[in-house]
Amino acid sequence: MKELRELINKTPLTKTQKMIAQYILDNSADACFMTSTEIALKLGVSESSVIRFSRSLGFSGFMDFQKSLRRDYQDKVLSISSSITIPSQRIAKRAQLTSSAEYINRHLKNAAKNLENALTSNRPEAFEETADIILASRHKYITASRGNSSLGDYFLLYLKHMVPNVETTSSSAISPVDHLCNISKDDCLIMFSFPRYSSEDKICARMAREAGAKIIVVTDKPSALLAEYATVLFTVPVDSNAFFNCMVGPQFVAEAILETLSHKAKGIEKRLKKIDRYLGELGNY
Repeated sequence: MKELRELINKTPLTKTQKMIAQYILDNSADACFMTSTEIALKLGVSESSVIRFSRSLGFSGFMDFQKSLRRDYQDKVLSISSSITIPSQRIAKRAQLTSSAEYINRHLKNAAKNLENALTSNRPEAFEETADIILASRHKYITASRGNSSLGDYFLLYLKHMVPNVETTSSSAISPVDHLCNISKDDCLIMFSFPRYSSEDKICARMAREAGAKIIVVTDKPSALLAEYATVLFTVPVDSNAFFNCMVGPQFVAEAILETLSHKAKGIEKRLKKIDRYLGELGNY
């Protein structure tokens, strides 16, 4: 938007055109997908005023201006916000962006931005505190539903390699409520929760809090559904240009927790040797 702002500032505009310019600068994410008619109706001006505004900036017309606006939006924002949670709406939003063969590079840039946010938004002490909570807990429960289940399964596998009494609340035959019916103040619950948030996960968080258990939440923002239940809260965005979330940031947080724990847990080598011995008999590595 910097280039557009500079172009507007150096272009002589009428009062009406200045109003149009200010609206577009303030609402660029929406304006780049609106028609000239929609902008005119929004501001109570004529459609011809919007078209003249575009031409005054040096564009052939509104469509030419809009193409430039969309390119700028796509280059700067790189992603569809996770606040748009319905997959069909996300795919429709993406279709409004300019088609480009650069989608892999855009995904890389977006993933890198999410990963950087994961580093800057979470205190190093939070990883240490989480590891200490897990080690001090009698039972460790993991909750991750639907699109988040890959994170939960990954965390489950490697946490089991380090500490005893680890279980997931995901099962085709047993509900999370059944898994958590015996959770107590001596236990902890590790939760991975990203849009679209699950009401089932919220029930799990309530059960854990009412039992007095410690709750570690990895989610996308401080206002997320489960954030209020967290003893320790990790936030990392999952914005992407796809209809699904970008899980690079959450995966890093999960690995960072496990890495921290691996320096604190005792008996890991012995446990890993035992696992490897039996896997070797199966030919499964």
